[in-house]
Amino acid sequence: MLASIPLLAWAATEATRRFPTQAVAHRWTLGGLLLLNELIYYGYKFSKHWFQFPAGLPLQLCDLIVWLTVIAAFTLQQSPFEFAFFTGLVGTSMAVITPDLWDPFPSYPTIYFFLAHGGIVMLLLYLWWSGQAKPKPGCVWRVMLMLNAYALTIGLFNWLFRTNYMYLCQKPPGGSLLDFLGPWPVYLLGGELVALAFFSVLAWPFRRQT
Repeated sequence: MLASIPLLAWAATEATRRFPTQAVAHRWTLGGLLLLNELIYYGYKFSKHWFQFPAGLPLQLCDLIVWLTVIAAFTLQQSPFEFAFFTGLVGTSMAVITPDLWDPFPSYPTIYFFLAHGGIVMLLLYLWWSGQAKPKPGCVWRVMLMLNAYALTIGLFNWLFRTNYMYLCQKPPGGSLLDFLGPWPVYLLGGELVALAFFSVLAWPFRRQT
């Protein structure tokens, strides 16, 4: 399953290289499929009455990333792409490797989880590899600033309503990289440093531009 993500991105990139006039159609199709998957899941959550305030809202980081990835696919706007690129290829990839699942496979929520998270990574790789989008100078610090602004907003929401979006108040129960970063709130600072390190490594191919 993990290997299929870069393989699908590579296949889509090769299709675009062979038929460059279809590049817009290719990224719109991939973005549309990711959007459709998300909307179907929203309908499923509504049918199960899972959209409840305050703990059942789509406020996790990956919820934001999926929408920014769709926007990037449709518009190639730089800010949505850069934020989704770094947080998606680092954070969403980690979510795929250490998933926080609430239903066993092959239940629909689990299938959705891998389609959404794998789709984000695949689409971002495709946009990069096909040359349709890439980070620009100062990208790492811009993304860190936006990420912290979002985290502060969600942290305030968590404090007001005693929720745990973005795992800012408690580590995910299923195990993750955060388990190696110490107790709360130490792992928050550790997460900042790890994010900065991974973002810097990810920006290395663009070092002449960034």
